[in-house]
Amino acid sequence: MSNRFEADPEREFEPGSRGRVLRNLLGIRRVGDMQYAESQALDAVQLWAISTYDSRHRFIAEDIRELHRRWLGGIYPWAGEYRAVNLSRAGFMFAAANRVPRLMQDLERNILARETPCTGMEPARLSVALARTHAELVLIHPFREGNGRCARLLALLMAMQAGLPTLDYWGFAGRGKRRYVAAIHCALDRDYSPMQVCFTDAIRRTSEAFGK
Repeated sequence: MSNRFEADPEREFEPGSRGRVLRNLLGIRRVGDMQYAESQALDAVQLWAISTYDSRHRFIAEDIRELHRRWLGGIYPWAGEYRAVNLSRAGFMFAAANRVPRLMQDLERNILARETPCTGMEPARLSVALARTHAELVLIHPFREGNGRCARLLALLMAMQAGLPTLDYWGFAGRGKRRYVAAIHCALDRDYSPMQVCFTDAIRRTSEAFGK
């Protein structure tokens, strides 16, 4: 029996979706339906992750793959696997696909090993750890889909290690999205200060909302 994903599932779109929905295990064709499915699965994996990774856990690259696999494994056949296609957005090119495995090793050795666990970190130090980790992970863009959300989930888990509740990401979208995208671009030159501002605001909003 032939497998409909035997070709190159990362490059294919679901038949009947007019090139708007990636080929998936659920046969979803509508963007709204896919957004709902991904959102529901993300809520589930967030609960799993919170109960799995404690305040002493030092994150590694395989943890990020596991988060992605558990999140999207029921939707896409390539969930948790490093991408084999090059990706760009609005003219901005992310890391070449053939460099992703090595870059994720570097992320583990040079950033995750230094910035996690976040237990005991004061807000100023935490914003640095979150900014460096988040920006570099987004620039690598290790997966075909879901990189930003996976990076935000990792940041949320890191913040919880420092004693914060769920991070308030309001400033990363809407009117704040332009500032966030500019911060990602600055990180290309290892200037993490704009991203640090984004996370400083997120930490402040979270603390104020929960009386921390």
